[in-house]
Amino acid sequence: MWDYILNHYYEIAAVILFGIGFMNLLLQSNLIKKIVGLNIMDTAIYLFLAARGFVFGRIAPVPADVTVPASAETYINPVPGGLVLTGIVVSVSVTAFSLALVMRLYKKYHTLNLDEILVLCKKEGGSD
Repeated sequence: MWDYILNHYYEIAAVILFGIGFMNLLLQSNLIKKIVGLNIMDTAIYLFLAARGFVFGRIAPVPADVTVPASAETYINPVPGGLVLTGIVVSVSVTAFSLALVMRLYKKYHTLNLDEILVLCKKEGGSD
């Protein structure tokens, strides 16, 4: 068991980070803290993908010498790295959009507490 933990500590850290972000997303009523929890979850997924995509002893899939053909076992799979980069771009976009929505909600209701926003929204008849 300890051997597994020592060999897979990045994956274990990713699962713990995901749990922290998920609990933050569920338990916080402040919208900014919910966005931070979502970002922690995103980061945990990127860490997990990067940790699972790395294979010790292999090199990046950019051949230095193209005259010598190499087998596929020589290189690391580039797909997890591409997924991580794409995910980071999407995460930044979602965070920016979420923060813009939170700004609009704050201008309208003068609070960041989701429970208070829901009560105020019901009082005014649910318009907007």
